[in-house]
Amino acid sequence: MRRAFIGRAFFVALVLSLTIGQSPALARHHTHYVHKAPQQEANVLRARLANGLRVIIIKNTLAPVVATSVNYLVGSDEAPDGFPGTAHALEHMMFRGSQGLSADQLASLGSIMGGEFNANTREALTQYLYTVPSEDLDVALHIEALRMRDVVSSEADWAKERGAIEQEVAQDMSAPGYKLYERLRTELFAGTPYEHDALGSRPTFDKTSGAMLKDFHDKWYTPNNAILVIAGNVDPDVALGKVKALFGDIKPHALPGRPKMTFKPVKPTIFTIDSDAANFTRVIAMRFPGLKSKDFAALEVLSDVLSSRRFALFDLVAEGKALGVSFSLQPLKEASIAYAAVSYAPGADGNVLEASVRSILEKVVKEGVPPELVEAAKIQERRDTERQKNSIADLASVWSDAVALYGLKSPDADLQRIEKVTVADVNRVAREYLKLDASVSGLLLPKGSGKAVASASSGGKETFNLGEAKPTELPDWAKTAVNRLAVPETALKPVVSILPNGLRLIVQPVNVSDTVAVFGHIRNRAEMQAPAGKDGVATLLGALFTFGTESHDRLAFETALDALGAEERAGVDFSLQVLAQDLEPGTALLAEHELHPALPEVALNAIKPQFAQSVESRNHTPGYLAQRALIEQLYPASDPSLRQASGATVISTTLADVKAYYKAVFRPDMTTIVVIGNVTPERARAAIEKTFGGWTAEGPKPVVDLPEAPANKPGGFAVPDTARVQDNVVLAHNLALTRADPDYYALQLGNQVLGGGFYSARLSVDLRKNAGLVYSVGSSLQAGRTRGYYSVHYASDPENVSKAAGIIVQNLKGMQEKPVPQEELDRVKAMVLRQLPLGEDSVEQIARGYLDRADLDLPLDEPSIAAKHYVELKAPEIQAAFAKWLRPDDLVRVTQGPAPQ
Repeated sequence: MRRAFIGRAFFVALVLSLTIGQSPALARHHTHYVHKAPQQEANVLRARLANGLRVIIIKNTLAPVVATSVNYLVGSDEAPDGFPGTAHALEHMMFRGSQGLSADQLASLGSIMGGEFNANTREALTQYLYTVPSEDLDVALHIEALRMRDVVSSEADWAKERGAIEQEVAQDMSAPGYKLYERLRTELFAGTPYEHDALGSRPTFDKTSGAMLKDFHDKWYTPNNAILVIAGNVDPDVALGKVKALFGDIKPHALPGRPKMTFKPVKPTIFTIDSDAANFTRVIAMRFPGLKSKDFAALEVLSDVLSSRRFALFDLVAEGKALGVSFSLQPLKEASIAYAAVSYAPGADGNVLEASVRSILEKVVKEGVPPELVEAAKIQERRDTERQKNSIADLASVWSDAVALYGLKSPDADLQRIEKVTVADVNRVAREYLKLDASVSGLLLPKGSGKAVASASSGGKETFNLGEAKPTELPDWAKTAVNRLAVPETALKPVVSILPNGLRLIVQPVNVSDTVAVFGHIRNRAEMQAPAGKDGVATLLGALFTFGTESHDRLAFETALDALGAEERAGVDFSLQVLAQDLEPGTALLAEHELHPALPEVALNAIKPQFAQSVESRNHTPGYLAQRALIEQLYPASDPSLRQASGATVISTTLADVKAYYKAVFRPDMTTIVVIGNVTPERARAAIEKTFGGWTAEGPKPVVDLPEAPANKPGGFAVPDTARVQDNVVLAHNLALTRADPDYYALQLGNQVLGGGFYSARLSVDLRKNAGLVYSVGSSLQAGRTRGYYSVHYASDPENVSKAAGIIVQNLKGMQEKPVPQEELDRVKAMVLRQLPLGEDSVEQIARGYLDRADLDLPLDEPSIAAKHYVELKAPEIQAAFAKWLRPDDLVRVTQGPAPQ
């Protein structure tokens, strides 16, 4: 099933919106629900309560984790005229408390449970999401039932939350990709609610009142306008019983009317948006039918075909004419956005590229699509449907989209209708809807940046009144469930072996789907291994993996993958995802690609000019200059991390350089492979040994660890970025701390006091909840084999940069001066202990965790070891570690955006 989004590969930080709707028939008959008996399918339980609440429970035993998604069928489409962000504003206020649950209690519970505690607003859907340990399902359901009944939306609370949501608006309006997306919507959907997404605007939020938001809740947040999806390791009958007890007596009521959509003809339009990216991006967008259309399944297949690497659009990349190209479909209920996007480096002729894209699409209209790509798209959809079971959170999300967004019974229903699509269907919808003469063209135009200039470091000397972490009395129904400080058990039992060539193999059987995944990592570091004057060789090598193998050219290799429905990637990080029956042929293709890439010289010569121009342009972008300024402040001039590729180093790199780098880096004795899924250790080892066992390496292992570094001095730099209306801010200092240091755990637990747990973390309480200075703030402790760093990152209006930095510094010093109160420490401990099972709620997350630990020479069960440390740690030990390692007065501050104040 299509997970709809707007080309993230091209639009960095683009805010994405989906829509979801309710059928008119259901809306008209909302007051006539009667209780329906649960319907039982394989691992699925369905019910409709007497008040109209639809409930779907999907059992998945991957980990002791459950995900809940409360889907209210209302969003920006139903917002009052002139107030497009009303649904989004209410979503924010739902975290400010309800009758029987204060904002502080909600924040504490959200952090204690340790999982995802989030929400999102779309055009006709607002979702409230939890991913928590299975034993905390009762707590999550209690919270959602109280929030369905009521919201506290006082003018005082809204005044504080308005500051945070307006920071979110500023954050998105600082992203050129988002501005391009909004302009596309304006041109394609003028005069309809689709003209804007759900974000809202500062002027309309300034006119919004708390009473308006309460009224919106009372009108739309009702059980007969909601679908509750529960996915995870639960007993469906027991879970349904809890739902009935908590939601069953919430009274339904009649719903207001919904807006009608009347679309005007699309006028061809060309526009430009200034960008702070390195490369140009052109978008050709068209209005397609929406999810209600009988043609939508055929349009899904058409989109898959046009985005295939075997389709003619990708030839633009393979021939070195473009850096990237895609075709995507964003489904909305009444209409959809279809667009082709092409990115290219400065110096390339964008007009010629756009003409090429149009010519390719016009040929499809006239001649149709390659029939073999239609079948390949179907095979991919079959595999994707099975893979949805490999993540508990994703499973809840996919089911929510299927039943609410797509109006289907299940994700399988989407596959069933796609299976019925014929080549003739795809060609017909291409002729009917690929209307290039009624398209909108947008261009993201790189503007570069001025040089970084010295500015203040980490805030002035002003003292601020910080919010204190006060004990929060929890509701009776939550006390027993959350007051647990025990090390969670894990069901994972990896089987580890070392092949004769030094390759480390980790096998983890997981039987939740009929799939197997292979994830691999080669320990490497380009700044330590690239020859002098050849910076950029790693990037060129990565790009050349696109061109097939010594045995199969690019198209032949992609055809072989499509025959299996395999998703494959080669490089220093490589992966394969296939149905279990195809493990052996899939692994053979992966090994062929990883060990015997074609690396054709004609391809290298084709892509080098674009890559050289792109690297040279990147070196002048605000984002890169900000990153560069930070590294220059943290490390001495001779540090390898300060090596920089340029257009000249890319152009000077020869095929011999690329092959030599490949030979030096790609070694079995630096490689770890994880095989995970429906497979036995014996079968997995046989497959890997057969395909990777002959891989050899020459000479001693390379040194890839960065050198130790002296403590940095305080400093500050401001990087101007005219594309942003808000400053992106990083405060950081380096650390001599390594991952093996015993103090790591005390620092990490203390860091969670500052930056973990959403509203209840100290930085979030002070900067967002109480002051409204930022939309989000995060802190990070990073420690590797030889060194580390500590950082805090946030985004704020220019006039608030120094004030926010001052609050952060005070918080850091507060951790050094006073021990964390016991109640606060116990809450944070409960949170991090619950994160252990949550780290096992997806197949990929399990595999990536193994690879990360192997890279750091940590035991594979290190999370359990860490949990024992966290249970035993005392507040004075955390205070001592912060006093020893943290240097608040040495923080470097780097801003990107308008001049900070």
